[in-house]
Amino acid sequence: MLLNYFKIAVRSLLKHPSFSFINIAGLSTGLACSILILLWVNDEVTFNQYFPKYDNIYKVRLNASVDKGIVTGESVPYALKDVLPEKDSRIKRTVRTNWGEGALLAVGDKKLNKVGLWATESFFDMFGFEMLKGTPRALDDPRSIVLTASLAKALFGDEDPLNKMVQIDNQGELKVTGVVADLPENTTFSQHEFFISYGYYELTQSWVGNVKDRWDNNVSQVYVELQPGTPVAEVDDAIRGIIAERNPDLSNVSLFLHPMSHWRLYSYFTNGKESGGMILYVQLFTGIAIFILVIACINFMNLATARSERRAREVGIRKSIGSRRKDLIFQFLGESILLAVLAFLVSIVLVELLLPLYNQLVSKQLTINYSSPTFWLLGLGLTVATGVLAGSYPAFYLSSFNPVQVLKGKVQVAGRSATPRQILVTLQFVFSILLTIAAIVVYQQIEHLRKREVGYDRENLLLIWTTSDIEKNYRALKTELLASGYAESMCKSNSPVTAIFSTNTLDDWPGRQEGQRIEFTTIATEYDYTKTLGIRLLQGRDFSPEFPSDSTAILVNQATVDVLNLENPIGETVKMWEQDWHIIGVTENILMGAAHRPIEPMIMVMSPTWSSTISVRLRPGGELSETLAGVETIFRKYNPAYPFEYRFADQEFEQKFATFNMIGRLSNAFTILTLLITALGLFGLASFATEQRSKEISIRKVMGASVASLVLLITRDFSRLVLIAFVIAAPAGWYFMNQFLERYAYRVEIAVWVLPAAGLSALALTLAIVSAQALKSAAGNPVDSLRSE
Repeated sequence: MLLNYFKIAVRSLLKHPSFSFINIAGLSTGLACSILILLWVNDEVTFNQYFPKYDNIYKVRLNASVDKGIVTGESVPYALKDVLPEKDSRIKRTVRTNWGEGALLAVGDKKLNKVGLWATESFFDMFGFEMLKGTPRALDDPRSIVLTASLAKALFGDEDPLNKMVQIDNQGELKVTGVVADLPENTTFSQHEFFISYGYYELTQSWVGNVKDRWDNNVSQVYVELQPGTPVAEVDDAIRGIIAERNPDLSNVSLFLHPMSHWRLYSYFTNGKESGGMILYVQLFTGIAIFILVIACINFMNLATARSERRAREVGIRKSIGSRRKDLIFQFLGESILLAVLAFLVSIVLVELLLPLYNQLVSKQLTINYSSPTFWLLGLGLTVATGVLAGSYPAFYLSSFNPVQVLKGKVQVAGRSATPRQILVTLQFVFSILLTIAAIVVYQQIEHLRKREVGYDRENLLLIWTTSDIEKNYRALKTELLASGYAESMCKSNSPVTAIFSTNTLDDWPGRQEGQRIEFTTIATEYDYTKTLGIRLLQGRDFSPEFPSDSTAILVNQATVDVLNLENPIGETVKMWEQDWHIIGVTENILMGAAHRPIEPMIMVMSPTWSSTISVRLRPGGELSETLAGVETIFRKYNPAYPFEYRFADQEFEQKFATFNMIGRLSNAFTILTLLITALGLFGLASFATEQRSKEISIRKVMGASVASLVLLITRDFSRLVLIAFVIAAPAGWYFMNQFLERYAYRVEIAVWVLPAAGLSALALTLAIVSAQALKSAAGNPVDSLRSE
């Protein structure tokens, strides 16, 4: 019996190839899109779940109450690590790390510039890395280094690296005490390829001794592991006032624990509270996946029910020769489920074909885990449910007909499912219009951010990490580079212009009120910073060797002048780091942080020894390859131990938009695919509608109706559904996208034309498809339809 059902189902599909193609293509495309989106979503929501103690690890963060509200930071005082366990016995371990740094690692003639992390001895115990060689206590020795498997392979080949020596930064040597497995990309530490004992930091960095006992200098990141089942709120209460206890001047600063599960998804803070992060995009694309799937399922159900209406006579004949109602129910459900399963299998093939391109688009390495029961349960469960819903109308409604009434033509089934189908089509248009609105607004927001004034000239600006040799030979390097004609200007600073590495607070300034505190971005530099970066001076002057007093001078940006409420800032004195500083210049605002955040107040100090980045303004007009080759030759002369590696400021700036660009590309791609799925379903329904009304159209044509009036007659019903959908989708789209934009301090306003444009695009698509089918039917010979009458 089952084999018979299967044969009939296959014959039915082959008998109507265009219907079968449209239905399978629409549902498989929708399923494929949803699977691709949910692969990305799953990668984000499982971020850091690679670590065994995921639920018990927290980062210590601080909130500082300042004039503009509460500012949340990740850097905490050096001494905090050892004080935390004293406050609560349920704190099992604490770990201190730096932010990660680049270093030149050398083994013999092999030299590699890699990024690594300096961490205290319990780091691997806490995070549970997979140790391929060595033990979790591999960082006990201050001169130890742990390599990832890929870096160990690159440095030592097939040799056992354990207990071998690695030279770091052309200075000291470190012993390899462990090798860990390469981390998945969706982990916090995946960009780090080596790990060095924090004790080496203390041995080689003189500044560490100056901050060990200071509670007003935030230089480290600190992680804690709690005993399983510990109420986090209780630990928060215990540690909240540690900094204020040690330094009463910092009574505005409090500590709290941020769970590992929130590091990626909830990384943004506003006024001391979580305000979003990747969770925003996870929610957005989960919604898109659901919309696409619903649209595809609606298509499938509409086409299945429309086609089933032509099978009433078949039901009558089969019942008259002895078929039972349950046999018909199984037959109709079986056909629908078979079609849905075929669509699911096609969607798997589509996903596999598209994954390489999709991975490039999202900068990930996503794969389907075919061994996962969850994947098959969800995939097949959804597929079968869609098949059952689509097949339920013919299965339970048509199978109930009296065969005598059907065969006499006294049962009219065409109009009975029209209303539910119209509701589903309207819902489909609602989702399509919503996605179109979302795609337009996301694109506008990205362009709004990209066109934001940055306050410096990004063109022909080279950024190079400094080294000990560059520091030692800086003057000679700068002199020769400028004399060569390859560069117009050069300077050094504590951070590249595209990032913020340091923030501080002022102790005092003119007009300061009691308890008032303001946080500032701090740039440490020397001469020619504004000249090299192309920053415009609004008042005063830049640092100059002509003025010895510039060692205690500062430049500020316009945001600083505004926040300090200084009418005549030049010559005013402020206090910072227990020292007086006088303002000599005011620059325009510089965008250094996130593109969607407001520009922070900034203070620029003269500190030639505090640097991490060399900025070189290349002379315009020359051949770029020749200019870079000339710059490389000079740098190699003064920095021979290191490879010449550089970044362009405009490319670095574009990295700020990496996530935005990816979101924009995805939203555009899936919106187009959604419209394609909608178009496929619309084509099928329009074909069915014109076929169903073929006799009516022929009679009207015989009675003198024009082709244009007949096309209008057919398109009017569909156009009405689009208008109803627009009335529903427009306010909903406006509301949800405003909620989306409110997460950004610098955002675009939704233009008046966006909502009508989305509605008109849906209407244009509808008219194009339905009109084509209507025109085909209206242009036909009426005799062909009326011959049997």
